Amino acid sequence: MESRPLISIIMAVKDTGPYLAECLDSILMQTYENWELIAVNDHSSDDSWERLNDYAQQDDRIRIFQSTGHRLNPALKEGYQYCRGTLINRMDSDDCMPSDKLEAMFDVWAVHGKGVVVAGGVEHFVENGIVGPGFQRYDQWLNQVAKTSTHYQQIYKECVIPSHCWLIHKEDFSAVGAFDPDVYPEDYDLCFRFYRKGYKIIGMDKILHFWRDREDRISRTWTEYKDNRYFKLKLKYFFELDRDSSRPLVVWGAGRNGKDFIKVLEKYEQEIHWVCDNERKIGKEISRHQMHHFSSIKGLDRPQIMVVIAAPSARSEIENHFTQWGKKPVEDFWFFA
Repeated sequence: MESRPLISIIMAVKDTGPYLAECLDSILMQTYENWELIAVNDHSSDDSWERLNDYAQQDDRIRIFQSTGHRLNPALKEGYQYCRGTLINRMDSDDCMPSDKLEAMFDVWAVHGKGVVVAGGVEHFVENGIVGPGFQRYDQWLNQVAKTSTHYQQIYKECVIPSHCWLIHKEDFSAVGAFDPDVYPEDYDLCFRFYRKGYKIIGMDKILHFWRDREDRISRTWTEYKDNRYFKLKLKYFFELDRDSSRPLVVWGAGRNGKDFIKVLEKYEQEIHWVCDNERKIGKEISRHQMHHFSSIKGLDRPQIMVVIAAPSARSEIENHFTQWGKKPVEDFWFFA
């Protein structure tokens, strides 16, 4: 392989004209210069196409196309077929890169080679004001996951790799289906496909992407993202990749998350041991399942435990119980919220 292989950056564009100059300028400023940008315009109603065309005329590394399909995944899929690079990265057209993003990710990838995904840290920003506390917490969590490379340990909690902050060999990316299937959230589904394939994820303790928050971003406006707990997607992959039917199945959590989770879980399994620490609920029948005290887990033979409690303080306390009981993450328990 050449010492500085071509990196293909794939970017779908949809009505992001006001942000494109900042985005494209950040790509042009990359210290790693052997890149191409494949920008696919998804039927924008603003001046996005004209802005893309202006930049493409100034730098032949920027290649632009009109999407023949509609919505995000078809645009990304169409862009991928034009990629000529050895390595693949994705970009969002309203975001920005630090100038050393591609170089930093490549330097780590080059040490390991194929079969590895490199993932970095992120930082949300807004045009005016401050980033909301929810996104601040998500950034902190994502960056801790990247710092500790605990992506697969945390994968059922939330999407562990942002859609725009990974680098992978093109053959490896094709082997997991690239931008197929047409599933949303597409970045979370991709993480699970990395997991299924057994790729090693190398996290970097470094901010490698600036993520714009705005009221009309698709994660706020599309119905597919409305319930961001994504229980259906998580359980689909859990039963494919981690469920051992010879072991008892436990759900820990009797709040709204737990009740909604059970409804989806029942489509896969009926024998569910449901536990909590709420004395008012213990011993009662809820959604056709009797509620048990969480200490009953100790009497089960090698249970698989699915925790659906979101409060950080409660999660920390639960992890302390697991440590005392000799339970291990990924082997014995997973957090789903």
